[in-house]
Amino acid sequence: MEKELEKELKKELAMYKRKVVEIAGVIHDIVEDTIWTDYVKLAGLSHDIEAAMQKVIDFKALHPELK
Repeated sequence: MEKELEKELKKELAMYKRKVVEIAGVIHDIVEDTIWTDYVKLAGLSHDIEAAMQKVIDFKALHPELK
């Protein structure tokens, strides 16, 4: 694999992973700070994190050479 292509693929994978971590951070903040008022947001965030994680899984399946 070309170094430039590999670099671009790793950058794209990092973007997908970052989205998962961002959503997880929002969930964490709700659990830590505002669970009593924002618990209703957790179901939607759960679906969001599942969809974001599926993008990571799919991308890695298309590019198994990436670690």
